Amino acid sequence: MAVTVVGVRFKRASKVYYFDPGGLTDLKPGDEVIVETSRGREMARVVIGPRPVDESVITGELKPIERLATPLDRLQSVRHQRREAQALRRCREMVAAQNLPMKVIAAEYSYDGSRLTFSFTAEKRVDFRELVRDLAKTFHARIELRQVGVRDEAKILGGLGTCGHELCCRTWMTEFSPVSIKMAKHQGLPLSPMEISGQCGRLLCCLAFEDEHYVRVKAGLPKVGQVVETSSGTGRILSVNALKETVSVELESGAIIEVPADELRGKGPGVARQSEAAPSATAAADEDADVDADLS
Repeated sequence: MAVTVVGVRFKRASKVYYFDPGGLTDLKPGDEVIVETSRGREMARVVIGPRPVDESVITGELKPIERLATPLDRLQSVRHQRREAQALRRCREMVAAQNLPMKVIAAEYSYDGSRLTFSFTAEKRVDFRELVRDLAKTFHARIELRQVGVRDEAKILGGLGTCGHELCCRTWMTEFSPVSIKMAKHQGLPLSPMEISGQCGRLLCCLAFEDEHYVRVKAGLPKVGQVVETSSGTGRILSVNALKETVSVELESGAIIEVPADELRGKGPGVARQSEAAPSATAAADEDADVDADLS
């Protein structure tokens, strides 16, 4: 059985949530709506118009969209957004006065000002019960304190990546994927934390974007150190370029040339292609030592 759903986002580059459009069957991307969530009423933007989906793919209760946002709703939202910077400064002052081991990074009002959420980072558990009481008295709103990780901190604060573009997590990534040091090895990148870490101090998310390509291409390329036969003579492979699918070969004469991998011929048994040669004990040990964890 098919049911009709509408996809909305509460923030830029955030996860898409699905709701029942109810009687609002003419909703289109860009429309702002009011919905009921577990945290209370929220204003969201439609990103996927009404469409049928199979009932079996829906998990949990499909809540209805209450109504379209009015000009007053949007005016309230803008007014409260302008108060967020002041709320953030006041909260930081209170945290400093109470000597709490936490870093408050953002303040966010709900569209109608009934709820004020502070996001913070901390290295250990923080008892902020007194802080919550003081904040509630100061701002006369329901207070929520939300602890986030360093990647979420970068997503909230934004910034520029090493590529010169705005951070991917800020502009289009809706969730974080696991990134491992092995991905940097696949791509032949230097293993210096300064060169393969993002603004958050963790491994660059973009290492995962091309990893599948590198793994697939390298499976059909010869390994560094193998002896091969080229049109210019016999030589040993110095490096492999997975993007260009070429290898650098040092000939017996000492000259170094770049050769397309598909033009190589193996010299001796078991050394022509990576798929035909077993990895060395050292290489196998290096692979076993890899851990899917971020650099600290």
